[in-house]
Amino acid sequence: MEPSPQPGLTPAHLVFLRRLVTALTATMIAGMVIIITLFVIRFSGPKEDRDTASEIALPDRITLPQDTTATAFTQGPDWYAVVTSDNRILIFNRATGALQQSIVLD
Repeated sequence: MEPSPQPGLTPAHLVFLRRLVTALTATMIAGMVIIITLFVIRFSGPKEDRDTASEIALPDRITLPQDTTATAFTQGPDWYAVVTSDNRILIFNRATGALQQSIVLD
């Protein structure tokens, strides 16, 4: 028969578990403080610092083939692409506005 623990004493494995839980709690709190601090630093600066879309100007006009409707638009440094309602991606040259490639989606 095992001797019963004396009152006021905690077994060693419970002390170890309590320390692990305390360390995990402290680590999680520190992590949340760091994440919140990074969000505040990132979003409290001037809008120009976080607005990269203003670096590339949108085209003034896009001429699509007949009977097509644009559903999405994206752009790169020297091209822009339009996704149409008939499941095609039309890639245009930014400088000339000419259609460079048409990709049909299945």
